[in-house]
Parts: sequence; structure tokens; C-alpha cells
Amino acid sequence: MSRTCNSEGGRKNTMMRSMFSGVSGLRAHQTRMDVIGNNVANVNTVGFKSGRVTFQEIFSQTLKGASAPDAATGRGGTNPMQIGLGLGVGAVDTITTRGSLQRTDNPTDMSIEGDGFFICKGGATDTFRFTRAGNFGIDKLGNLVTGSGLNVYGWQALKTDGSGEFDTEKPIEPINLYTDAYRNKRIISAKATSRAQLSGNLDAAMPLVDESDDPQAEQMFSVPMTVYDRLGNDYKVDVLFWKVNADADGSTWRWEIPSTGSGYTSGTIRFDAEGIIDSESIQDQPPVVFEPDPSTGTGEFEVVFDFSKITSFASDNSVKPQSVDGYPSGSLVSFSVGSDGILTGIYDNGQQQSLGLIAISGFENPAGLQKVGDNMYIPTTNSGEYKAVKPGTGGTGTLNPGTLEMSNVDLSKEFTEMIITQRGFQANSRIITTSDEMLQELVSLKR
Repeated sequence: MSRTCNSEGGRKNTMMRSMFSGVSGLRAHQTRMDVIGNNVANVNTVGFKSGRVTFQEIFSQTLKGASAPDAATGRGGTNPMQIGLGLGVGAVDTITTRGSLQRTDNPTDMSIEGDGFFICKGGATDTFRFTRAGNFGIDKLGNLVTGSGLNVYGWQALKTDGSGEFDTEKPIEPINLYTDAYRNKRIISAKATSRAQLSGNLDAAMPLVDESDDPQAEQMFSVPMTVYDRLGNDYKVDVLFWKVNADADGSTWRWEIPSTGSGYTSGTIRFDAEGIIDSESIQDQPPVVFEPDPSTGTGEFEVVFDFSKITSFASDNSVKPQSVDGYPSGSLVSFSVGSDGILTGIYDNGQQQSLGLIAISGFENPAGLQKVGDNMYIPTTNSGEYKAVKPGTGGTGTLNPGTLEMSNVDLSKEFTEMIITQRGFQANSRIITTSDEMLQELVSLKR
């Protein structure tokens, strides 16, 4: 921007332009020092993004305009004559580079490896706010909250297709580790046993038992195990094995499992001459039906036994349960956070289940966000709109649990900027004092 002064009176009025230029310099350098001071003050603030001040000249007063060369007369052109009238603050930028990580091992602390912001909200009437500071905690109701009490948002509803994945197409909601509209997360419900796999060896040297005789204890091998009904009641059962036939082609074994009252379920399995189980002999094994006492409040359940991992060599009996599904109900004892943002609850029955999925949001221009205190930002017309996504998708980073992102303030850079700013302020103050001395000389001309 320029101004042209054509009158002699105008020249007199702008006689001490340098003083006003010095004043503008003092103001601009003071603003720069304010930003540097704020950066240094927040050198240990979690997730803080430093600021930077850049200057620009305000406008210039044009004493004489430019003239073009005259080819006819051979006279050359002249450049404009301008005097600058000071400077102003061009921009106060937010530097969005990622800060270094601090390991805390706190399960509710987390940082973002890459772009993105955690999504928070103070209540139903509040607006969404965004932060890089992942120093979260759990309140007495089980809400995942920031240090200032804002709810951390994500997803809690699971898809209806049985995949166990969270439905990220639904709106985000406050994450609660204890309960929500869908379930009570403090308790994991019991699961009835439906499948049991046994593995190990049946000693080929065991004595034969005639099919018409009842085997004696020393002629059998017993495998103890536990199964559960739908309410989590446990039942101790023994899987009994004894050999009923052997020839040059292999051996046949009978198995028997007591099921209800005096009843039992039994079947046979066959091994070839090399002690490997015949896969055809185990294809149609009957399931074992357990009928709990009616007073327990639940009905019968079936368990399919898998014997495919059993061998029959001349070695000690070693068959044991390898994997048995089903478990009693359990209470929440702890939780963990994955890099994908999934909070997983750990229960005292050894089981785990997903409690929630933390959402993060990216922005087209993160530097365009507006700071609102408490390490929080809100969108502006130049930052772009937020979109909640799963960590690691949509251009956002993954989570790093047990760590916090520290301030990105570089103290060596800030101290250097401080020295430069101080010198700039001193130089502009000298302009004012020198201009004042010149005014005094002007006034003294009358003596």
C-alpha cells in the first residue's frame, strides 16, 4: 500500500515519520515476544503446538511516481521514490509438527502416531473440540475423560452381522468402559461349552478289554475336564478311554463320557498300524448332551468332542484338553488400548471383550484450527470440517498407548528468536530516541 504526498504541508506533517515507524516496530516486536514467551511457558505442556510470528511492512508513502523512458527525446525512465511507514504483524502461525513422545505406561494415556486429533465434548449442549493431548482418565461412572472432564468420543455399538466389529457408520458417542446403551461391560456373560478338542497319546501297550466286560480302573485312561452351561455353572466330567481291539492293521479304542444322571455317551476311534488316528473313524462321533438340573434355571447343551489330535504309540498316556470353549461369567479387572483404537476389557475369568473404539479426526488444514484453551481446538472456516474415522484410516495416524505427545517447542530455537526479537526491539527504541533528539534540535533553532 502506498500514499503520495504532493503538498509542502504534507511533507511538514510527516517530518518525523521515523518516530511512528519505530513505534510500529516496538509493537510488532512486543507481539513476537509475547508469542515466544507463551512457547517457552508451554515447553512441558502435553500436546502443545508452538506459535510463530512473521512481520510485513505496512505501507509506503510515495514522494514521486515512476516515469517511463522517452524514446523520442532519449530521456531515460525513473523509479518511484517511496518512504516506508513501519511494519505490522503479518501472521501468527501454529506449527503443527509432531512433538516427541514420553512413555508413561498409564493405560489411559495415548498419543497419535501421525495426523489427527482426539474428539472431545463437554456435554450435550457443548460443541466438539479437538486435541492432541491424550492424558485421559476414567471417572467414577466409567467415562473416558480428559483432564478437564470432557468426554472422549468414539463408537460403542457393534455391527449386527456377528463379526464383533464396531459400527463406524453410526454417530460417535461418549466412551464408557463400564456400561452403555447396549450392554453392561463390567460383567462378561457366561458362554456354554460347545466344543472340546483333546490331544496327546493313548498308550498302545494298554491291555485289551473284552467288549462284553466292564473295564476296570487300571484298564482305562481318564481325562478330567470342565464344561459350562449357559449360565456359567461348571460340571466336572471325565473322558474315559480303553482299548477294545488290536490287530496287524491297528487298534480300536472306546471312549465314554457320563452326561446326565446315570446316562453316558460313547463312541469308538481307530488308529492305523502306525498309531495315527483314522480320520474316517471320527467323522460321525455323537455329540454329548448335558442336562443340568432344572433348579439351575437353564436347559441342556451339547458339546462336540474332537479327537483328531490323538495318537496311539507305545508311550505313556498323555491325552489332555487342548482347547475347550465355554466359560463362566467374569468381572472387569483391567483394560488395554490397541494401536487401532480398540479398548479391550480383561476379565477375571480370563476372557476379553471389546469395550469401545476411540475416534480421531483429521483436517485439511490443521494450522487453521483455533485454540480455545485446555489444549483444545475448534474448527474454523479455514481448517476444514472434521470427520470421525478409525485410527489409521482416512489419512490419520495410529495410536501409541502408554505414551504422551509432548510439546513441539524447541528451546534452542526460542532462545535464539528471543535474542533476535530483543535486538529488534532495542533498535526500534533507538529510532524513537534519535527522532526525539532531532525534534529537540529543530525546536532549538529559534534560540
